[in-house]
Amino acid sequence: MTWLPTGLRARLVITFTVVAVTASAMVAGLGYQLVRKELIERAVRGAVADVRDKLSKITLPVGASDVVWPSDTTVTDEDLAGLVSALNGPDRTVIVTYGDHRRTSAGGRFTMSDVPDQLRWQAARRLVYQRVRLRDEPWLIVATQIQRVGQSGVLRTTGLSAYVFVSLGDEEGVLFRFRNALAQAGGITLTIALTVALLSARRVLLPVRRLGAAARALGAGDLHIRLPVRGKDELAELTATFNETAAALENTVSELRTLESMSRRFVADVSHELRTPLTAMTAVTDMLSEDAEELSEDAGEAVRIVVREIGRLRVLVEHLIEVSRFDSGAAVLRRESVDVGDTLADSLEVRGWADQVKLSVPVGLAFFLDPRRFDVIVANLVGNALHHGSPPVLVSARLVKGGLQVAVRDHGPGIPEQALPHVFDRFFKAGPGRARSVGSGLGLAIAKANAELHQGAITVERCEPGTLFTLWIPRQ
Repeated sequence: MTWLPTGLRARLVITFTVVAVTASAMVAGLGYQLVRKELIERAVRGAVADVRDKLSKITLPVGASDVVWPSDTTVTDEDLAGLVSALNGPDRTVIVTYGDHRRTSAGGRFTMSDVPDQLRWQAARRLVYQRVRLRDEPWLIVATQIQRVGQSGVLRTTGLSAYVFVSLGDEEGVLFRFRNALAQAGGITLTIALTVALLSARRVLLPVRRLGAAARALGAGDLHIRLPVRGKDELAELTATFNETAAALENTVSELRTLESMSRRFVADVSHELRTPLTAMTAVTDMLSEDAEELSEDAGEAVRIVVREIGRLRVLVEHLIEVSRFDSGAAVLRRESVDVGDTLADSLEVRGWADQVKLSVPVGLAFFLDPRRFDVIVANLVGNALHHGSPPVLVSARLVKGGLQVAVRDHGPGIPEQALPHVFDRFFKAGPGRARSVGSGLGLAIAKANAELHQGAITVERCEPGTLFTLWIPRQ
């Protein structure tokens, strides 16, 4: 699996370093090749020129003081030795051949088997040379056939061939030291490139990190955060854009908070103002409901409708007041140690549900919670199961790891799968049947808010058949 750096800092450093090292390697490689070519060619030219110069003295006309071969004499070993001595030099090996006779310079390291066949064939026609590697060292072989000048001034072959092995070790040593110098320069370049890359990445990423931290603070609710704008580059423009966005967001959120506060205040005020007339209306409807049977059929039905709707309105107002307390942060939790079984039984009995619900709680189960808010949670969950589910309705409580678990299950048709994520939303009613129910649509939202006030949670899931609500309250 290919490893790819994910951080912007790592990518910037790697990219900068790769570019710098690649450019350095290309320049060093090109420089090395040029120097190597020039150094080797200069050494070859010098060696070939030296051999030519010495050969030119050997092939002087008769009468000169240098070595000359008569046309009618036989070449002796002494003659071959003289030729070897004339062509020899430091760091050289000379081989001179005449027919089957061979003469090698003193301390010679090579034989004719070290001479390439093609070089022998070419040496019969002209002076040739070739670079080879012998005994793991670089050498230059200069090969030619020695000629003499006859009485008529015409060059004639003598049957003598000379092979001069010239060492290129000094040049290879120079190139080796040059390579080491280039490698050291490459290491220094890499260090400088990494340093510059880290500094450049830090300079580029520092504003980015500041923007990231500011964005996180903005997301956490700190709408007053702003960043200083430095320079006139793209990062400065981005910082200025962030400041403008933060200012616009602050204004928008401030307006929304003001509207939300006004809306909550309005709901709370209306709910409280409705309480007084609702109390009077409830007292009157209670009196009318007592005499409803004595009224005519239409009047009695009208009284019953009024009583029912006033009761529904009273529940809605109470729920709105409770919701306004949560929205304003005025809801207070008052924990105390209670017997969970007795609390659940009292909650069911006071609402007349004791004979409709099967309760299963271990004897003596005690827990530390707010009994009033716990009663509200249970009443909403059980009431929802009774009104929208089918019997039997089962309520169970037990201690689990870390807290108290209360389960409420009915055996009705169940909540539609697509409605499950929204059952705790305010004023949400699943399906047309529930939309026409007498509920306010706030019961489950209030139950969830009370559970969260206990630092707990409520979950819902479909069963076969029915629906299961599970309340979990952690230990204090």
